[in-house]
Amino acid sequence: MDLPATPQAAAAELERLAAEIAHHNRRYHADDAPEISDADYDALMRRNGAIEAAFPDLIRADSPSKAVGAAPAGHLAKVAHAQRMFSLDNAFDDADVRDFLGRVKRFLSLGESEPVALTAEPKIDGLSCSLRYEKGRLIQALTRGDGQVGEDVTANARTIADIPAEISGAPDVFEVRGEVYMAKDDFASLNARLLAEAEESGKEARQFANPRNAAAGSLRQKDAGVTAARPLRFLAWGWGETSALPGDSQVAVIAAIRAMGFPVSDLFAGPLDLDAALAQYKRIEAQRADLPFDIDGVVYKIDRLDWQARLGFVGRTPRWGIAHKFPAERAQTTLRAIDIQIGRTGKLTPVARLEPVTVGGVVVTNATLHNADEIARLGVRPGDRVMLQRAGDVIPQIVENLTPDAEREAWSFPTHCPDCGSEAVREEGEVDVRCTGGLICPAQRLERLRHFVSRGALDIEGLGEKTLVEFLDLGWIAEPADIFRLAAHRDDLLGRQGWKDKSVDNLLAAIEAKRTPDPARLLFGLGIRHIGSVTARDLLKRYATFPALQALADELIALREGLAPALGEADARFRTRLDKAIAEHIGVENVGAAVGHALADFFHEPHNRTVWSDLLAEVSPPPFVVEARQSEVSGKTLVFTGSLETLSRDEAKAQAESLGARVAGSVSAKTDLVIAGPGAGSKLKKAADLGIRVISEEEWNAIVTETA
Repeated sequence: MDLPATPQAAAAELERLAAEIAHHNRRYHADDAPEISDADYDALMRRNGAIEAAFPDLIRADSPSKAVGAAPAGHLAKVAHAQRMFSLDNAFDDADVRDFLGRVKRFLSLGESEPVALTAEPKIDGLSCSLRYEKGRLIQALTRGDGQVGEDVTANARTIADIPAEISGAPDVFEVRGEVYMAKDDFASLNARLLAEAEESGKEARQFANPRNAAAGSLRQKDAGVTAARPLRFLAWGWGETSALPGDSQVAVIAAIRAMGFPVSDLFAGPLDLDAALAQYKRIEAQRADLPFDIDGVVYKIDRLDWQARLGFVGRTPRWGIAHKFPAERAQTTLRAIDIQIGRTGKLTPVARLEPVTVGGVVVTNATLHNADEIARLGVRPGDRVMLQRAGDVIPQIVENLTPDAEREAWSFPTHCPDCGSEAVREEGEVDVRCTGGLICPAQRLERLRHFVSRGALDIEGLGEKTLVEFLDLGWIAEPADIFRLAAHRDDLLGRQGWKDKSVDNLLAAIEAKRTPDPARLLFGLGIRHIGSVTARDLLKRYATFPALQALADELIALREGLAPALGEADARFRTRLDKAIAEHIGVENVGAAVGHALADFFHEPHNRTVWSDLLAEVSPPPFVVEARQSEVSGKTLVFTGSLETLSRDEAKAQAESLGARVAGSVSAKTDLVIAGPGAGSKLKKAADLGIRVISEEEWNAIVTETA
């Protein structure tokens, strides 16, 4: 795996990965509408972990490696778990499982030949739920959420027949954890019923994509009556907080949970040695298709609970457990067509339209082709016979072209966005092709506008995603400048449900207050690729105004066009020379060629120039000035670590710079002050070892306030 060459490049990729993984966590755990396959998600996590291992000083307090699931969102009450719910690392073959056991033995200082007993059980593809019993009575049911905070689904859980309202033989406090799921037959019946009801009422049918989504959507209903009408089941696999343990091993406690009246998988087995555990995996895999519920692997856990306690956790995962995933299921079919979908960030993703085929009990008509490189590797064209793979994933993938020698015209990746017609470009070193249309591209419009009004950008209060969607649907906004023209729709808005005089006036006042925006926030808000909040400030420190930035972009466009014929596109050294020339022309420390190309790409697209001009006709950003006030931290090097609760990391850096300080990414002997928030880890320890002064976020805010 190729890793970033510099800490700066690593930090930028970690930031991108954190945002992308957080998005997919929300789609899977909170929205029950995943967009990528489990394998693609695992690849993102492995990439994040590899970079963090190579650059440990860059590990963020909110790193995906420390997170579980996604923060709960929506109408249900949010409740903190008494004991965190974990997520398991994955093994993909027998060698991975043997490596896991080897790590366990080394951690416990056991010899290679010393036995370690395991348990093995199916990994059900459902929604994790924690049931809290006090004195034998069910008092609370929580979804996993992000592992620390879940959603209160107590009323809904009480409607599930497998979940007893009262139990006997349990400790005074006992949390039973397991999976809420929907059986395959029940899922098919539910979708058939929903279709019939829709046809009878004349409404559009809303059917679930798979049993996991059906279970999650049913359990998280606002109305427990809806949940009661859905065929949900529960299978126990563990426990959380308990006032006493009814056993000293995984096998003993699971047996006690079964005796209390909870369903436990008939395929749960233990204690087992490694070979017996792997044999159990093979038995479960062989029965997979015939099981009444979906599973995607087998979970192994160390049987002895005293060893589990010693092994503990690393980040979001226990050292004493691992999920052994099943290999993908495959089938053959015909590729009918290749369509292009535009993602929220402008990424062009090729999607295969297939002759319908059943894979793992699911009828598949679409599959991801990932990117242009993958299409070239497979050599696929419409009309080819292909091998399709699915491993419990939402989006199957094509893994082999079975007719590569057939005489068919090659399929060409588009050079322009099919949604808006803007140029589609592929940056050096990247596999993805992206639309340069930005704010004018319909596929990207909502996400771009949401970013434009977000806290880190213009921070317009009252313009949340729901409101933006409403205004987009009405045709009132399509680009940033339209936000500043919303006053013309005041009377129409007052006539809409949920809008009153005060809420409308508050929104319009919040918009008017941003007519003279901070220029760095405005530039960041435009969402130009590679120009984050820090880079926006760095550029404006040198170029100060928006006209100067546009002039820079025009110079970069001319530079690219002028050098190309001189150096020759076929020259292998062309890109290196061009990148060096662009970085030198920009002349800003820590701002490289990637930013220059992004600026040039943005302004090379006429639609973007129009968006830029329209916006500057509505707002008047002043020249950017860094006013460094004299303070107790002037001339000092600061490091922020942990989670900041009252401001973003970029805002903190801007504050520090305004006080004449320099912000570093890691703690060293040159560090003068560390500002630590909750979750601070290795940087805080290193500061203590070096005797560096550490203050809280509250103390930092006091310094900023005193200097104002």
